[in-house]
Amino acid sequence: QVHLVESGGGLVQAGGSLRLSCTSSRLTLSNYAVAWFRQAPGKEREFVARISRPNGFIDYTDSVKGRFTISRDNAKNMLYLQMNNLEPVDTAVYYCAAGDRITPYYYVSAYDYWGQGTQVTVSS
Repeated sequence: QVHLVESGGGLVQAGGSLRLSCTSSRLTLSNYAVAWFRQAPGKEREFVARISRPNGFIDYTDSVKGRFTISRDNAKNMLYLQMNNLEPVDTAVYYCAAGDRITPYYYVSAYDYWGQGTQVTVSS
């Protein structure tokens, strides 16, 4: 079952920006740690960014630091990923995730709930 719904993907030129959004009609996202992952063709799903719960710690994978910003709006039950200065290597399907497992946050297994993903394609 799909618990989360992503939107905002698309085709953009290198150096451009996109904002991804994620919401749920079934889950209250503020009750969970939330994260963004991505999966490029032929590669494993990899961690991009996360917001912990309850402290709200934010972490990013090194390759997106200074370019991507993760945020949440609890009143709207929304999670966002602002992506600036996009590069062709950022091309992937992006997934939002939510969970509360005691597992390192960069592991796929740390999250119980996932969306179906949104495609981001960056042309050179």
